[in-house]
Amino acid sequence: MIEDKGKLKYKVKLSKIIERFHLENLTTEVDASKIYVKVPDVNRPALQFAGYFKDFDPYRIQLVGNVEYGFLEMHEDEFIREMTTRMFEYRIPCMIFCRGQKPNDMFTKLGNQYGVAVLGTKEPTSSFMAELIRYLKIELAPRISIHGVLVDVFGEGVLITGESGIGKSEAALELVKRGHRLVSDDVVLIKKLNEEELIGMAPDVTRYFIELRGIGIIDVKTLYGVQSVEDSRKIDLVIKLEDWDREREYDRLGLTEEYEEILGNKIVCHSIPVRPGRNLAIITEAAAINHRQKEMGYNAAQELYRRVTDNLNRKDDDDEND
Repeated sequence: MIEDKGKLKYKVKLSKIIERFHLENLTTEVDASKIYVKVPDVNRPALQFAGYFKDFDPYRIQLVGNVEYGFLEMHEDEFIREMTTRMFEYRIPCMIFCRGQKPNDMFTKLGNQYGVAVLGTKEPTSSFMAELIRYLKIELAPRISIHGVLVDVFGEGVLITGESGIGKSEAALELVKRGHRLVSDDVVLIKKLNEEELIGMAPDVTRYFIELRGIGIIDVKTLYGVQSVEDSRKIDLVIKLEDWDREREYDRLGLTEEYEEILGNKIVCHSIPVRPGRNLAIITEAAAINHRQKEMGYNAAQELYRRVTDNLNRKDDDDEND
């Protein structure tokens, strides 16, 4: 069943896709900035050129490769015109010819007539299709904005959250000085690519900026260089900063994992109590390295537990022998 166009929440301008992939617009009368793509899927219209339109999704980009182009060359123009007209009557967003193939003038005329952009690229069909789908999945993914800081620490995307003024930005700045990369400060835009992957990035307005109370706004890219910033990063770990509570018992072993749920995905989360004298940057580095170590199959807490258990068992055996 085709999803109703009005229910599709996110969209990306076709002109942005043309610019991103360096596509050639062969329909000069069609304004690509007024055409929107709303689904991340792509269709290769061999079946439609053959006349089969059942379950055809008109919101998908149509991609013409060697197979489709070879099929077109085998048939009379009148038949192809009829099938293409049927396709364009759906007001598809665009049709892209890959591998530098030059479409018949009929396509550009019909495109101008129905307001459908006919585009061209020299890229191989399969690789172009894979890159296009990944790009559309990111642009059209479900998303949420949260208050926090996202930093790339040793290749791990660490999302630092906590109450305003607790020291998130200061920790991020110290991490940048230690050679890590800032992705976003204050507001993090998070997109869900699939059930396991969340991508975090900065809003366009605040990208590369950090707010430091008492100093103001600083431009990290300008002060520390392009190596100190990153446009986006997969979120691997959440560090939640909170005021130190003497009455609360904090986890000191880490035998059980805590999780933060974002857009339905569960991300490993550490609650870090903040008090004077604690170096949050070093703690964040240690948390990132430890998380990577766990992903590689080694858990320090479990290893300590195993050693303690083995030691107790040996003592019990020695007592029995005595």
